[in-house]
Amino acid sequence: MSLAYRPARADDLAATDALVVDSINELTVRHGFGPMAATSPPNFQLFSLEDDPGGLWVAEAGGDIVGFAWSWACGDIWFLAQLFVDPGRQGHGIGNTLLERTMEHARRSGAAHKALITFTFNRVSQGLYMRHGLFPKTPIYLLSAARERVTKALPQPRLRAVEMDGSAATMKKLVEIDVRALGVSREKHHRYLRADPSTTGVFFLAGSDAVGYGYLSASGHIGPLAVTRPDILRDAFATALLVAADRSAEKVSAFLPGTCQSALGLAVDQGMRITFPMLLMASPGFGDWTQYLPRNPGFM
Repeated sequence: MSLAYRPARADDLAATDALVVDSINELTVRHGFGPMAATSPPNFQLFSLEDDPGGLWVAEAGGDIVGFAWSWACGDIWFLAQLFVDPGRQGHGIGNTLLERTMEHARRSGAAHKALITFTFNRVSQGLYMRHGLFPKTPIYLLSAARERVTKALPQPRLRAVEMDGSAATMKKLVEIDVRALGVSREKHHRYLRADPSTTGVFFLAGSDAVGYGYLSASGHIGPLAVTRPDILRDAFATALLVAADRSAEKVSAFLPGTCQSALGLAVDQGMRITFPMLLMASPGFGDWTQYLPRNPGFM
């Protein structure tokens, strides 16, 4: 059966989400982690499609979607959010062709840096990415624990959290923090998060100065989180843990890069345990994250 590759449409996204979930669960079950993914509304995919449709591609066979690639660009960063192929169609070059389509998106965006987050144990994909100039940078661990466990003996942080408002001054401050933490503004992605009713954004204040920000989901997940200096990351993460624990979610979770040792140490001390290992891959010169905690592998 012949394959066709085309730009994704909005009405494809429910099917591509189901494909991604099936592909992830096939992989994680095969490696002993059990099923890890569940279907969800493809809100960020739709946001990205409307913002820059050149980054989303599907592969079709006989009218069925058998592969999906999704990338976004923001300033100098190009990020591969998802690249998945139906488990029954893997090994036939579909992933490589989809990656070539998204790499063309990277070239058109003019981004200086390319990056993605993949599964630590996905050796085939890592080889594919390295052939396209993205190399292993740092491990990223998903850690979680029961809410009550996280707050037990939590050190009192030196920062306080204040919920963001919708002002232009707030956006200006978010851009300033991102530039210092990542080297680039992610203004459009802040607009997406601030419009999400299930997500709360807070600034971390030292006195009256906002030295970082964090987002907290209704599920108890923390991220993204960014600070202006590496030495305050631990306090910012401790403050985020306090805010998350004050909410009604049963668990608290976060993605923590291996380069963020102070936050990792605090997480382990508070009883958070690694539930899933991932890997940041990037072009040379990007990804020395000591001031940033990602939200998830698609958002960064």
